[in-house]
Amino acid sequence: MSAISSSVANFPLLLRRSSSRTIRVRAMATESVVPAVIVGGGRVGRALQAMGGGRDLLVGRGQPVPADFDGPVFVCTRNDDLEAVLEATPASRWTDLVFFQNGMLEPWLQSKGLDDANQVLAYFAVSKLGEPPIDGKTDTNPEGLTASYGKWAAAVASRLQNGGLSCKVLEKEAFQKQMFEKLIWISAFMLVGARHPGATVGVVEKDYRYEASGKPHRRTSGGNSCREGNIFRGGHGRQAMCLFPGRCSLPNCCKRGNSNGGMAGFIRLRRRQF
Repeated sequence: MSAISSSVANFPLLLRRSSSRTIRVRAMATESVVPAVIVGGGRVGRALQAMGGGRDLLVGRGQPVPADFDGPVFVCTRNDDLEAVLEATPASRWTDLVFFQNGMLEPWLQSKGLDDANQVLAYFAVSKLGEPPIDGKTDTNPEGLTASYGKWAAAVASRLQNGGLSCKVLEKEAFQKQMFEKLIWISAFMLVGARHPGATVGVVEKDYRYEASGKPHRRTSGGNSCREGNIFRGGHGRQAMCLFPGRCSLPNCCKRGNSNGGMAGFIRLRRRQF
């Protein structure tokens, strides 16, 4: 039998071996994910649960967070629900809370004594419940923009990477810089989109970018970034314009509500979590 014939004959065996190796690798990757309590059974919460290998505990809004479940507590609720989440969490577990919310939460976190709280800047989209998340990589940042900070930052990164998403672990100053960039981006795009009814994020980036590009400069010259030590190092306007591709169909929405610090209570993303 020729070498080629031998390879063809043995292909099913090779395929089985390859499949078994793939299963073992996936099992090892799942075992490296730290089990977590997940608060909120929406799209983001369910997506995180799917990356956990079945060892997580999903807690609905309003339900108590157990004190005896070691590991991080992923908070995947709306900003309006954070007070209730905190009340339902034993004080001994507050330092394990990992906040996935948009906006600038620091004033609210500081008011609760959580100056070094775990936080995640999530740049991924979950279009509907049960569907896999889409990583928010861009031409400017092909390595991905999702970032985590805090004592559970590495556990968050490991889980997301296990789910095929990018995530980097940052120190506080670098995380704050990205947090401000995202806040500025949301604020500018949502406000410009509100001026043009029906305009999606992609339409703003393509047709009204001249309006959106001016707002980051004005925000950083007199907004929170100056009071926080001027952590921007330049180029923030270009970066903000490149956060998502122009094809993005995310709708714009400006809504007034209870503020959790900065502009977070006034500028809300709707229907998709990035």
